[in-house]
Amino acid sequence: MKDALQIDRIVSAGFEENTFVARLQPRTDCLVVDPGLEPQKTLAYLDEHRLTPAAILNTHGHGDHIGGNGALKERWPQCPLVIGRADAQKLVDPDLNLSAAFGFSVVSPAADMQVDQGSRFSAAGFDLEVLAIPGHSVGHVVYLWRGQEPYVVFVGDVIFFGSIGRTDFPDGDFNQLVAGIREKLYTLPDATRLLPGHGPATTVGREKRTNPFVPG
Repeated sequence: MKDALQIDRIVSAGFEENTFVARLQPRTDCLVVDPGLEPQKTLAYLDEHRLTPAAILNTHGHGDHIGGNGALKERWPQCPLVIGRADAQKLVDPDLNLSAAFGFSVVSPAADMQVDQGSRFSAAGFDLEVLAIPGHSVGHVVYLWRGQEPYVVFVGDVIFFGSIGRTDFPDGDFNQLVAGIREKLYTLPDATRLLPGHGPATTVGREKRTNPFVPG
């Protein structure tokens, strides 16, 4: 019998950013994806459910997605912090991670592991495949899990329910983003769950049918 997948969403105020906590019950270790600007909510959730993070995964280095890294690393210093190689410098630079431009400065601990297209990463029972999809941020990656059907992808700010990530930041590129979505997400089964950094979950099939920016 397979472990039961549970993924919960914790929304941080300000940018309404989604932090995801993923676990395979009855295990008590978990993944924390994109800890947001209200890390106390994530810490309270982990304490309530008696969970220990086995990895902190950042889809990219913008301030609203890395704001909770420090609090989690302070509590669990041995927990590896993972991010795409080309976004690693954003962790420690408020100008690069855009927090300074929004009037606050986020500085995260440095990455413990930098990943690239095709990297594999395993923790908490999840064997994850890394897909690099730049365009919103030059080092943006998504984390694909094929362990059960439907597949699950933590997509950060690549694609949303009916929309896509902004491409007007200094290292943004609309054409890159659209190409990455078509080549690396739309080639997955239609039932694949897409868990974005803002807003509700969606599926590959829904976005192929209805996304006005990247029709399938």
